[in-house]
Amino acid sequence: MKLSTLIGIISAATLLTTGCTADPESAETVQAGSVTFDLSPTQEGRVRVAKVDAIAAEVPQAIRDRGTLLVTGSGSSAPPLRFYATDDKTVVGSEIDFASLVADKLGLKLVAQVADWSQNFVRVDSGEVDAFISNVTVTEERKEKYDFATYRKDNVALEVPEDSPLVFNDRKSLVGKRIGVGAGTNQEQLLVKWNEQNVAEGLAPIDIAYYQQVTDYYLALASKRLDGYIGPNPTGVYHSTTTGETKLIATFSGAGEALQGEIAVLTKKNSGLNAAVHKALVDAIADGSYQKVLDRWGLDSEKVTESRINPPGLPKKPAA
Repeated sequence: MKLSTLIGIISAATLLTTGCTADPESAETVQAGSVTFDLSPTQEGRVRVAKVDAIAAEVPQAIRDRGTLLVTGSGSSAPPLRFYATDDKTVVGSEIDFASLVADKLGLKLVAQVADWSQNFVRVDSGEVDAFISNVTVTEERKEKYDFATYRKDNVALEVPEDSPLVFNDRKSLVGKRIGVGAGTNQEQLLVKWNEQNVAEGLAPIDIAYYQQVTDYYLALASKRLDGYIGPNPTGVYHSTTTGETKLIATFSGAGEALQGEIAVLTKKNSGLNAAVHKALVDAIADGSYQKVLDRWGLDSEKVTESRINPPGLPKKPAA
């Protein structure tokens, strides 16, 4: 999400009535409850840590020789995850901070790049980048091609207009409703599964809507062209809190009812990098720097107590 657009959304909201304010001297910070979100390109408050020699020694030699960690991810997601700063060109957010934490531990300089969602996988496949760090959910299908080191819970939220009467009890609550979701995401897979189950039981289908950008979903919610939007819980919390235009009526695991989904660093399978990334995350959890990143972006509800390598993921889609 471009911050010029975000700031326009925030300015249009009655922030004082929701307990949130933008700094009157600068649009580079937004206060939401006890958290001050830094939207600036400088990110002076970013958590930095020292290199851990024993872990850095496990990084593949070619990456060590280069001295950089090339990380790709989306530039169009919403705060606080991965988004453009107020200069509309520097990508910042919690996902960048987690990538920075890993790079520091490995003694590498972070180079954060941006690509469309599907292209991020292609870039890892080709070896153009070392890792994909951008709210990536572990799935059984992805595990066939990639390795994962987890660092956050994958929780998603159902966001609706602030005055919506919709109540979510289960998937049947969405029968006949127009619900937005990002294409190619685990949220889409979950919503499609719910719809198929509803239709199999003789219920009306869910009207699933797709837009190009997160800002388009929010504009559709504001104009009541959508009954709801299912997206990452952190972005839903941020948007609903800072604008007062929407509310969250349900949160659930991105992997469905049977499994707690997990967000992870994605690397090419058997590239040799995953073990070092995992150990960097384990060390960050142990020394408290991981918690500092969570606190900086209001993500304590997404906290994990351990980083796991290739844990059970979102199940594969059933064969047609």
